[in-house]
Amino acid sequence: MKKMVKKLSWSVIGLASLIWFLLRVIPKPSRAAYPCMRAAAPIASSFVLYILATLTSIVFFKKAKKFLHQSRFVLFTLALLLGMIFGISSLLHSNHKAYALIQSPVEGANQPMGVGQGIYAGRVVWIHNPDATDQTCKNSKNDYWWQDDNSNQAVITEMLSNALHLLSGKNSDAEAWDAIFHNFNQSRHKGDVGYKSGEKIVIKINLNSGAGGSTVKRGDNSKIDTSPQVVYAILRQLINVVGVAQADISFGDPGRNVDDIFWNKFHAEFPEVKYWGNGSGRTPIVKSSRSQVFTSDGSMTDFLPTAYLEAAYMINVPVLKKHHRGGISLSSKNHFGTFVPFHGSAFHWHFSLPASEGGGDVNNGDYGLYRCFVDFMGHKDIGGKTILYIVDGIWGSTNWAHPPIKWRMAPFNNDWPSSIFISQDPVAIESVGFDFLFTEFDENHPSEGAYDPSDNKGPFPHYAGTDDFLHQAADSTNWPTDLKYDPENDGTSIRGTLGVHEHWNNPLDKQYSRNLGLDRGIELVSNENPSAETEHPSEQKGLAGGFLLQQNYPNPFNPATEIGYDIPALSDVQLSVYNAVGQHIATLVNEQQIAGHYTTRWDGKTETGSSVPGGIYFYRLHINNESGLHQSTRKMTLTR
Repeated sequence: MKKMVKKLSWSVIGLASLIWFLLRVIPKPSRAAYPCMRAAAPIASSFVLYILATLTSIVFFKKAKKFLHQSRFVLFTLALLLGMIFGISSLLHSNHKAYALIQSPVEGANQPMGVGQGIYAGRVVWIHNPDATDQTCKNSKNDYWWQDDNSNQAVITEMLSNALHLLSGKNSDAEAWDAIFHNFNQSRHKGDVGYKSGEKIVIKINLNSGAGGSTVKRGDNSKIDTSPQVVYAILRQLINVVGVAQADISFGDPGRNVDDIFWNKFHAEFPEVKYWGNGSGRTPIVKSSRSQVFTSDGSMTDFLPTAYLEAAYMINVPVLKKHHRGGISLSSKNHFGTFVPFHGSAFHWHFSLPASEGGGDVNNGDYGLYRCFVDFMGHKDIGGKTILYIVDGIWGSTNWAHPPIKWRMAPFNNDWPSSIFISQDPVAIESVGFDFLFTEFDENHPSEGAYDPSDNKGPFPHYAGTDDFLHQAADSTNWPTDLKYDPENDGTSIRGTLGVHEHWNNPLDKQYSRNLGLDRGIELVSNENPSAETEHPSEQKGLAGGFLLQQNYPNPFNPATEIGYDIPALSDVQLSVYNAVGQHIATLVNEQQIAGHYTTRWDGKTETGSSVPGGIYFYRLHINNESGLHQSTRKMTLTR
C-alpha cells in the first residue's frame, strides 16, 4: 500500500510540476532561473521521461506480439528487448527522488516560541575573528586545517574567553564560569552552588572523520572534525580557571579514537585527562549495564557510555555543518556518535530525520513528527547534564565527514567562517546555527547548491522539516498528537519547553526578537555587530532620533524601484544594497545630507553596471551624526 501511495503521489507531483513549470516559463522564459522553477524542473523533466518511456515500451511490446504471430523471431526479439529497456527506464524515472525545498522557514522571521534558558534567557554569543584561520590554507598534504600554523591557538583561546564574558555578563573567566555553574545548578534544582571538587565533566566532540581502532589519523586528513584548538582552549579553562582535576575530565566521540592530532597537542600538558579510545593510553568506552535511552515513540531503546552516567556536567562541542539526512548537524546530531560503540554505527537513529534514507528523498518532511533530537535534549544524562553548548565554526563543513569550505555570506565574504558560537540554551544555539546554514547553503550556492545523488552536496538545510525538532523542543504544543517525550521511560514527560526558537529578521543584520527590544525570544550577541539598532522589516517605524527608512516602491519590482528615507539632522548617509546572503551589491548613496526627505532609485544593477538575477535583496540605511550611529534594513524582491 505504501508503495502504491508513493507511486500515485509521484505521478500527481510530476504532473503538477510539469503544468506549473509550463504555465510560468512559457510566457516568460527568464523565470526558468527562479529557485522554485529550478526545484520543479527536475521533477517535471523526470515525469516527461517517465511518460515517454512508458508509452514507448507499450509500443514495442505490441510490435513484439505482432512479430511473434508472424514468426519473425529476430524482429520479435529486438522489439521485446527494446520494450524491456524502455519499461525499466520508466520504472527508474518513476522512482525519481526530488528533495523538498522550503524557500523560507514556515513560521517566518522573529516569531519566537518557547522560553529562553540561561543567565540571559535565550542568549547566543557569536565571536568571529578572521585571524583564527589562515586564509591561504590549501587543506592538503603538510597544510591541513587542523595544524597550528593554520588555526591560531592564541586567537581561538581569546575568542572563547570573550564568548564566556559576553554569555555571562562578567569581566573575567573565573567569574564567568562561576556564574554559569551557579545558573545551571539552580535551573536543575541542585541549589545555588558552583562547581564542586571531584565532580566529573565529559566533553562530547565530533570525530566523524576519525578512524576507529587506530591511534593515528588515517585516511583523508583534510576532512573536518572538532578543531583541536577549540578543545585545547576548553581544557585550559576547566583545569586552570575552574580548577577541575585533569582525571575528572574525559573527552572524545565514543565511537572513535581521540586521534594523534589531539594526543600529540594535549598529552604533555594534560596527561591525566581521559582520552576516549583504545590503545596507547586511551580510555575505552564502557557500555551501561542496561538501556538508558528510550525513544518516545516506543520504537527503540539504547545504551549510554558509563562516563555520561558518572558525570555531573557535559559540554557539547559539535562542528558547524549541514547534513544530507538531517538538514543540519549541530549539537543534537552530535549525539549520534554517542551510540556508535554499541552498534558499529548510528544508522538505527536515522529514522526520524527529514531524509531518513538520504538520496534527497525527504520522506519525513512534515511538521509534528517524532524527532529523536527532542529526546536527546530532554534526557537527564544528555541534555539534562549539558552546561554549555559550543559550536565550532572555526572551519565548518558541508556534510558529516567532508573537508571545510570557505563561506560566501557576510561577514565571511569568501573566507573560512572563523567563528565560535556559545550558549546555555540548546534550542536557541541550534536555531542560530540553522539560520547561518540555511542562508549559506541554498540552491544558488556556487559549489554546493546543486543536489548530488551521492549525497556529497546540496542545499540540505532547505529540506522541509529540518527545524521541526526545534519547534517541538521549544514548545510542547508542537509535539506529535498522542505522544509525550519521556526519554527515560519513567512516566514523567520532559519540560514543556527546553529553550527558545525563532529565525532572524534577515541575513544581513541577523537580529532576533530580543535584539529588536522584545522581552522574549533569542538574543544574538556578537563582536560583529554588538549594538546595531535594526528595524523589524515588517514594521513602519523610524530609527532613533526620527530617522525613517521606507519600504521600496514598487515591490516586487522589475526593472527598477525607488527607496525613500527621512533624516531630521545633518548626517553622513550611506544607503547600500546587499544580496540574500549579505554580500554587498551596490552603494546608492554615500554622502553628507541635510535634514529632509530623500528618494533614490535602484535599477537592479551592480556598481559596475551588471544586471543582477531575480531574487530577494536587502537595502540598509546607515546614518552617523551627533546623536550617534544608526542603521535600518528592509527587504525587497526583484523579478526577472
